[in-house]
Amino acid sequence: MQTKFIFITGGVVSGLGKGIAAASIGALLESRGLTISLMKLDPYINVDAGTMNPFQHGEVFVTVDGAETDLDLGHYERYTNAVLTRRHNRTTGQIYDAVIRKERAGDYLGATVQVIPHVIDEIKNTISDAARLADTDENSGTAKNADICIVEIGGTVGDIESLPFLEAIRQYRHDHGKENTLFVHLTLIVKTTEMKTKPTQHSVGKLREIGIQPDILICRTSEMLPDKVRSKISLFTNVPENSVVNGLDVESVYEAPLMFHQQELDNTIMSYLQMWTGSPKLQPWIDLIENYKNPHDKVDIAFVGKYVANRDSYESINEALLHGGIANRLKVQLHYIDSELLTEENAVVQLENMDGILVAPGFGERGTEGKIAAIKIARTQQLPFFGICLGMQMAIIEFARNVVGIEGANSGENRPDHPENVIDLMPEQSGHEKTGGTMRLGSQTTVLKESSLIAKIYNKTTISERHRHRYEVMNEFVPKFEEAGLSISGKHPERDLVETIELPEHPWFIGCQYHPELQSKPLKPHPLFSSFIEAAYVKRQARLGLLPT
Repeated sequence: MQTKFIFITGGVVSGLGKGIAAASIGALLESRGLTISLMKLDPYINVDAGTMNPFQHGEVFVTVDGAETDLDLGHYERYTNAVLTRRHNRTTGQIYDAVIRKERAGDYLGATVQVIPHVIDEIKNTISDAARLADTDENSGTAKNADICIVEIGGTVGDIESLPFLEAIRQYRHDHGKENTLFVHLTLIVKTTEMKTKPTQHSVGKLREIGIQPDILICRTSEMLPDKVRSKISLFTNVPENSVVNGLDVESVYEAPLMFHQQELDNTIMSYLQMWTGSPKLQPWIDLIENYKNPHDKVDIAFVGKYVANRDSYESINEALLHGGIANRLKVQLHYIDSELLTEENAVVQLENMDGILVAPGFGERGTEGKIAAIKIARTQQLPFFGICLGMQMAIIEFARNVVGIEGANSGENRPDHPENVIDLMPEQSGHEKTGGTMRLGSQTTVLKESSLIAKIYNKTTISERHRHRYEVMNEFVPKFEEAGLSISGKHPERDLVETIELPEHPWFIGCQYHPELQSKPLKPHPLFSSFIEAAYVKRQARLGLLPT
């Protein structure tokens, strides 16, 4: 079957939730038995999101093949079973880089290289490539294509930088036919004394100026659109009234698929694309929301990081903690603590009423001493502790300083070329710090000790998790750590790199060099987050004197 394409654009303002809409549509179509692929086209000139400021751009989501991508790919993977790669996020920078390389190689045979056709054709080729699934057909030996590929165009209609992408999807319909393409436009209904539709009319007008007529409108609104308003929007945008959909504010973003299904959005899409499937199997989503809205208790988790002023910087961790709470039917109350403001003097006051402490990833020296102070509290007060990436490295430094007695223990990221750096670049990385080739990126294997807590949590000893870091635990210090009571519970099998640590005498003290949050889904919570929340609840009951005697 030929792949059908759904193109999702946004208008009026940015940040309306195109990524959630795309992921929700993917979840609905997948529940009907269709195979789904999703793609994000980003208009910015950066080659990828890897070097972008997290305060401006939010989290960098790492794919299995090590691509540093937009955080919307995290939404796509959380809502669906799609396994995305670097093919599923393309930026203006990548498109122009590819075109220029082809020009230099003579691929255009001396032609004058122009936006049309060369840049647009490159965009169209990447869209077609995104429909290809990772696995191959057993009979033909070639890669299979998804039944439906959902393509989100970043930015807002009217932006100069997004024009080439809009022209590409306009041409894509011309090339592949209306029955194989669908345009969904996400817009905002402004509420003053009444619902104002003029911004939506203007946004659709901008699209129509460049030759794109939306088939479906999703109108972000805090309340249901009255029939009169829907009729007015339909009249002035030339979109059928039954294709004007409420994009309502919901308590949890995981309600969005059910909210859209109640308005028969998935049926409307099937009708436009001339596809027939069985009824959607949405009971898992119904049960998920039931568990989320009816917790039997709560836990208080200290979230210690240096980017807490922008919660999007930790989007996947936020969601994974929520997943862990849902798995235990607990409401997870996150208390964000700026590690730059945390000191040994004020750490006790800020953390004494917490049930668990998570120390987040990050780069650079700023805020590291605050993270170390929080880890000391967790270790000495028997508070469940979860350290991810830099969080694990800071746990190593805290243990080295305060238990092993290496007073000058630190990281080569903060203090290069020092004999007491327990975290540093590996010898083969030296001299290549700025080449971009020193990062460990993407899925890699870890072998866990059979007797370890983390192996018990995973219920297996060989795992694959995604990485994004440069510095490593220095193996020459490992014997001292183990002698002092730290367990190196997981290692990279080929390179003998430390991947996980734990304290056997502590109720729950685990650090991991990788990013487990990137593989957590609401319908399949990551076991580490589920176990961490469970341990935090046990601590809470003990703290409140509620454990049975």
